[in-house]
Amino acid sequence: MLAWFGVVLIAVLALGGWISSPLALLIGFVLAGFGWVPRHFNPAKYAKQLLGVAIVLLGFGIHLDTALAVTGDALGLIAVSLVATLVLALLIGKALKLELSTAHLIGSGTAICGGSAIAAVGPAIRARSDQMALALAAVFILNALALFIFPLVGHYFALDQHTFGIWAAVAIHDTSSVVGAAEAYGDEALVVATTAKLARALWIIPVAFVSALVAARFSDKPGQSTWALPWFIVGFIVTICIATFLPQGEAVYDGMFLAGKRILVFCLFLIGLSLTLKRIRAAGFKPLLLAIILWLVIAVGSLAWLLI
Repeated sequence: MLAWFGVVLIAVLALGGWISSPLALLIGFVLAGFGWVPRHFNPAKYAKQLLGVAIVLLGFGIHLDTALAVTGDALGLIAVSLVATLVLALLIGKALKLELSTAHLIGSGTAICGGSAIAAVGPAIRARSDQMALALAAVFILNALALFIFPLVGHYFALDQHTFGIWAAVAIHDTSSVVGAAEAYGDEALVVATTAKLARALWIIPVAFVSALVAARFSDKPGQSTWALPWFIVGFIVTICIATFLPQGEAVYDGMFLAGKRILVFCLFLIGLSLTLKRIRAAGFKPLLLAIILWLVIAVGSLAWLLI
C-alpha cells in the first residue's frame, strides 16, 4: 500500500509540474533501491507506453519548417556517428571477445535509439534473450547517467539551446533520456532534441533491414526475422503536421505540448523505479565496458563536431 502511495504521489507532483526530470529519475531509483516498488507492477512497461504518448503530444509544439531545418542540420552528424558507432562496436566487441550479436545490439542501441533499436534489431538477427537483456541493461544504465551529466556539460561549455539539443539527440541513447536532458536545459533545446532524435530513430528501418539480411545470409538458425517501426514516430510526425497546417488550434496545441512534458517527467520516475542494483550487476563488465567506450566516443566526437 505504501509503495502505491509513493507512485501516486510522484505522479501528482510530476503531472503538476512540481518536480524536474532528473529529480523524478532519482526518486524512482531511490525507491527501487529500498524495494518500494508495488508488487506485480512493471514500471518499465508503463514507462515505454507513456513515453510514446508524451512524444506524440510534444509534436504539437513543433512546426514542420522547424522540424525540417533541425533534421537537415543534424543529418550529416547523425549519419557519420551511426556508421562509426556500428563499426566500432563490432571491432571493439571482437577485441573484448564478446559475442558478435551482443556487440551489434549494443552498437545499434548506442547508434540509434537505445532500447527501441535493440528491441527492433534483436529479433532481426535472432539474438537470444540473454544477449538482448545484457545490451538493454548496459544502455539503460548510461541513459540514466546521461540525464544528469549532459546538462552539466552543456552549461560548462555554454552551449546554446539549439546546439545542446542536437548534441543530446545524437549522443544520448534512449528517447526518454534525450528529451529529459533537453527539457532540463530549456524549451528550445527540448524541441530541437526531440525532432533530431526521432529523425535519428528512423534509422531503425534500414539498420534492422540490413541486419536481418546479413543474419539470414550467415546464420543457419530456423525462423524468420521480424522488426517494427515504433508507432510514436508516426504519431509525432502526424501531430507536427496538425500543428503546422491547422494553426487555428494553437491554444489547444500549447496545452497538449505542456501535457507531453509533464507525462515525460512521470515516465522518467517509472524508469528510475526499474533501475535496480540487480539490473546493474546483470549488465556484466565487458558489455558495459563496450557501451561506455562507444558512448564516450559518440559524445566527445559529436560535441567536437558541433563546436568546431
